[in-house]
Parts: sequence; structure tokens; C-alpha cells
Amino acid sequence: MIRSMTAFAAAERVTEGGTLACELRAVNHRFLELGLRLPEELRALEPALRERIAARVSRGKLDFSLRLRGPEGEGGLQLNIGTLAQLSELALDLSGRFPGLRTELTDLLQFPGVLQSKAVDPVALQSEALALLDTLLDQFVAAREREGEKLAEAIQERVDAVAARAADVRGLVPLIRTGQRQKLEARLTELSQPADPGRVEQELVLWLQKLDVDEELDRLDSHVKEIRRVLKQAEPVGRRLDFLLQEFNREANTLGSKSVDTRTTNLAVELKVLIDQIREQVQNIE
Repeated sequence: MIRSMTAFAAAERVTEGGTLACELRAVNHRFLELGLRLPEELRALEPALRERIAARVSRGKLDFSLRLRGPEGEGGLQLNIGTLAQLSELALDLSGRFPGLRTELTDLLQFPGVLQSKAVDPVALQSEALALLDTLLDQFVAAREREGEKLAEAIQERVDAVAARAADVRGLVPLIRTGQRQKLEARLTELSQPADPGRVEQELVLWLQKLDVDEELDRLDSHVKEIRRVLKQAEPVGRRLDFLLQEFNREANTLGSKSVDTRTTNLAVELKVLIDQIREQVQNIE
């Protein structure tokens, strides 16, 4: 299954420690580059998250963010009654020495230990985060595959067009050879001195060999078969396709350079346009 490198997915999961929310987005990149943004409570989980993402994604510039919102209803913060009692006793003890001493509620709440988060089992929270990541990756990979299916269809359509243009060139080659031979023979009859027939035939053969494109057309047909085979593979094939496009372009350039007929020249230009269009699509493939 062809996969695109661009995709986005988001997922949430309610836990005893709060609501976990994560997002994963990706754009094109030659290799796998992963950036993570995590809450402090799950910072220790970064190596495991990286390993799990890398096991499902091989290429692309990925941005992964994970957030933790406090539990609703009961509240994420609670008063520490013990600390408040100690502060109250201290205030009563100091009130005799400092009659004008006043304590604002906001100042009291900011005192370390007065407000505390609801106790959360860190191991359980990490387990929930990994389970959420698995759900997110399923959605992310599915999105890449849907987009990849469209890319594969677009590539296949252009590959078929490349094969058709190559077949057109192959059909024109015998006609062009015959025309070039007749043109050369017509010019030879215009010479004031008759040429040696054996030498003329030898030069004609050498000249036609320079114009021969059968080998380039055979390689182009071979590349078409290979790209069709690669498009059906299950593993990431972006780099393989990129290499094949270089070979496609090489053959198209050679066809153009050997062309002595406007028809094959135009077909070579069309081939290069199609190859460039395929390359644009291949740049998006994992």
C-alpha cells in the first residue's frame, strides 16, 4: 500500500489523571525527523514514544504533541488541610507579636503545598498515553494510506501515458529510418562524382546506428514494468521510485538528443513533462 508522507491525526482519552489529548502531523522529508512536545508528567516517556512512532513511520517530518488536562468534576487541585492547619497555628502565634499582620487568600493559596494536584499513578498514566498513541497511529497511517492511494492512481495514469508515448516512438522509428535513408540517397545522386556504393552503404549504416533508439526504448519499457511492480509493494517505496524517475529521465533525454524528426522530438518533450509530473507525486510518497 502506497503511503503519503503528509497526514494529520488527533485523538483523546479520558483517564483517572485527566484527559490526554494528542496530535500528529507530518510533511515531506528525505528521512524521519520527529519533534515531540510533552507534559512534564510524561517527559520520561519520550524514548518509548519515539520508538513506537518510528516502528510505524519511516519517512517524513513529524510533529507530535501530547497534552494532559486535569480531571473535571472533582477538580484537578485540592487543598492540603494539614498544611493549612500548620499555617493557621503559625498565624495565631505571630498575631500577638504583629497585630497588623494580614494574610490575603490569594497569597495563602500561592504558598507551596497549600494547593496540590490529585494523586495520579504515573505508571498507569504512561500506559494510558501509550495506548492513546497506538490509536493515534492507526488513524495517522490510515490517513496516509488514503492519500497514498490517490497518489498511486495519479502516478499510474502518467506511467501509462509514458508507455503510450514510448510505443508511439517505437512505431515511428522504422518510418524515420526509411525517410532518412531516402533523403541521404537523394543527396548522393546530386553529387557531381559518383560515390563508391560500398562506402556509401557503410557510412549509411554507421549514421543510422547513431540514430538508433531501440535500446533506450527497451530500457524505458523495463522501467515502466518496474515502477508498476513497485507501486504494488507493501513496504515504503518512495526512495525506490525516486531512483527510477532518474532512470526515466535519462532515457527521455537520450531520445531527445538522438531525434532527427519533429514527431519524435515532440514525443520526447511530452515524456519529460510526464516524468516531471510523476516526480512531483513521488516526492509525497513515504
